[in-house]
Amino acid sequence: MIRDDLKAALVTAMKGGDKPKTATIRLIQSAIKNRDIELRTGTAPADDDVTVTEVLQKMVKQRRESIQLYEQGGRQELADQEKAEVAIIEGFLPAQMSEDEAKAAIEAIVAETGAASVKDMGRVMALVKERLAGQVDMARASALVKSRLS
Repeated sequence: MIRDDLKAALVTAMKGGDKPKTATIRLIQSAIKNRDIELRTGTAPADDDVTVTEVLQKMVKQRRESIQLYEQGGRQELADQEKAEVAIIEGFLPAQMSEDEAKAAIEAIVAETGAASVKDMGRVMALVKERLAGQVDMARASALVKSRLS
């Protein structure tokens, strides 16, 4: 499980004196804990990798947006710090589908639902999110579905 990987990585980073990595892993654990509180669960569910993956993807997205803003504002040192955090966070994400694999999976879902136009995008995206969560960035999946149905 990703939570176990995070705990082990935190111990390793602390023992190795890697302060940036330690701080980032603590941020990840804090975000996951907040998500658990939102979901009202006291302990981790049996298979919570999907939830943890969603939290990690959200953190990456936030940092990428921050990087853009820092670079526009001329604050390269802050952008570099965010980039370092993104690299650490992405290390805990499961492998993402390639572009071709994602297109094939979306094509199969479109064929299964019989979607023919952009009006059917909601139905298709619901299945994409259900089946491919954690394997594909949903923004990228949305763009692929939209281009397929256009």
